[in-house]
Amino acid sequence: MTDNATEQAPTFETILYENPAPHVARIVLNRPAMMNAQDTRLLYELNSAFNIAARDDEIKVVILAGAGKHFSAGHDLHEDPRKVDYSPYEPVGTWCGFGCEGAEGHFQREKEIYLGFSERWRNFAKPTIAEVQGACIAGGLMLVWPCDLIVCSDDARFMDNTVDMGLAGAEFFNHPYELGIRKAKELLFTSGWWDAQEAHRLGMVNHVVPRAELPEFTLTLAKRIAKMPLFALKCTKEAINNAQDAAGRSTVMNAQFALHNLGHSHNMMKYGMMIDPNSEAAAKSKAAAYNEKK
Repeated sequence: MTDNATEQAPTFETILYENPAPHVARIVLNRPAMMNAQDTRLLYELNSAFNIAARDDEIKVVILAGAGKHFSAGHDLHEDPRKVDYSPYEPVGTWCGFGCEGAEGHFQREKEIYLGFSERWRNFAKPTIAEVQGACIAGGLMLVWPCDLIVCSDDARFMDNTVDMGLAGAEFFNHPYELGIRKAKELLFTSGWWDAQEAHRLGMVNHVVPRAELPEFTLTLAKRIAKMPLFALKCTKEAINNAQDAAGRSTVMNAQFALHNLGHSHNMMKYGMMIDPNSEAAAKSKAAAYNEKK
């Protein structure tokens, strides 16, 4: 794709790439039967879709959405990382070594596709808007939190249940910045849900709208932003991100990522598996607490 013209996007297996309005791209997680759970292919295809939008000078704003009833159930726990074929994917980071034995391979995989991708999308130069409906669980937060703005439906619900799994929060640890210190502790300690209204009260989301109005509202917001000069948008985004980074955000991220992987190693040594088998998450589907039929 050239930097100056919009070309037809490639066909992905797990992602849809759309142009719903001039200067606006819409990237859709497209595994609705799996509640848009994130396997390796989805994450690499999502990164490729962001690359397309970045290289297209006609695109000023990117919307990230999920097909079906729910935005995302988080990481696909049915995928065995040890059996993933990485040959179709071009590494984005430089750690690589995803097939190494022991904690080495697992750490490097998570450094690439979880922390690495989320950080990359957080620093994506153009404005991004997350369009969220239904359940958004753990790894799902790692897709919406990197976005600049979040619009959710009035039935949206959020959870990070990683402490229940025996881990110190999700790999992209934006919790203190999104929720505040004490609320972040409560929601992690309890592995509990918070609804759209609470997310709005905490400042995590910008707007809460009726489910039926979500796509139109989000697109209207994107079109309004797209009227602004792109270079000014990029510079403004970087200035605000720099304010967080100057306060030590990246240090917090890297320290917590190490603690998260320490939890994986502890569980493997104690239980022979990456998550605590006594957790609700290990006994049920990650979304068992949420009534899918609602």
